[in-house]
Amino acid sequence: MINSLFKNKIILVTGGTGSFGSAFINKIIKSKFKEIRVFSRDEKKQEDLRLKLQNSKIKFYIGDTRNYSSIYEACKNVDYVFHAAALKQVPSCEFYPLEAINTNIHGTSNTIDAAIKNSVKKLILLSTDKAVYPINAMGMSKALAEKVLIAKSKNLNSTDTVLNITRYGNVMNSRGSVIPNFVDQIKKNCPLTVTNPEMTRFMMSLEESVELVIYAMRKGRQGEIFVQKSPAATIFQLAKVLKKIFRSKNKIKIIGIRHGEKNHETLVSTEEMSRAKDEKRYYKIVTDNRDLNYSKFFTQGNKKFNKYIEYNSFNTTRLNDKELMKVLKNIGVK
Repeated sequence: MINSLFKNKIILVTGGTGSFGSAFINKIIKSKFKEIRVFSRDEKKQEDLRLKLQNSKIKFYIGDTRNYSSIYEACKNVDYVFHAAALKQVPSCEFYPLEAINTNIHGTSNTIDAAIKNSVKKLILLSTDKAVYPINAMGMSKALAEKVLIAKSKNLNSTDTVLNITRYGNVMNSRGSVIPNFVDQIKKNCPLTVTNPEMTRFMMSLEESVELVIYAMRKGRQGEIFVQKSPAATIFQLAKVLKKIFRSKNKIKIIGIRHGEKNHETLVSTEEMSRAKDEKRYYKIVTDNRDLNYSKFFTQGNKKFNKYIEYNSFNTTRLNDKELMKVLKNIGVK
């Protein structure tokens, strides 16, 4: 399937030196792609990835999605764009919200426009649970990035660039996530810092994040959002199980919620669940095709709406300790 999808195709990954970019390239590197373009602004990470891969079909573009001309040039002759470039650290975005706006909103708009101008076949925006009922600058900026994509998709048809979104909760072992932080604290013999013991997070692997993007690429129609159904665990449980794996005697220290954190991750809002399609491993949220002719909606509402509830890390399947340990060992935590 991978071979047929990417055969003779030119692929652009923005933010391509990050956790997703590296996992995505590893997934498709044996396929018969024509070229992969890694677009990012960090020359050191690009050099590290270049030395690691040593593949002449992988090209590196230094640029910034905030600069339209640089992303426009990178999109020339491209078939597929996977837009992963973002500011995603919640505390950083709280202190520098304008930077989050510039990268996550304007950068996304620039990337979409460049893809459309270059007749790219499909663009997929990688988004986050924090875009659903956002309470922090990072989530607000990603929510607006989603709105920008959906608004632009309404002016396109199926023969134009197809725009889709994939939405993630916690991706295990990704850069900046909680698991590498706990492992580092264990190895340094420091207390494991838990913000709220009852806080829940989805347990999704990097491999699954790539599979979700590939599924969206195969199945997505204009403006649709894709979400994977994943199990969850509490942060305290995660710390406790990691201690068992490493046979650690580190203490667990409760420090309180950080700037802009949520207790639970929501991947599909109540409103979105009313138009979500259950596709076994995934939810597909179809486009809301209502227009600005509001008057007809004042007198005709959706009577079925009240039966829907949001999909979040509190009401999803909950892993027990044994199951969580197996999941962690499967992603190489040992």
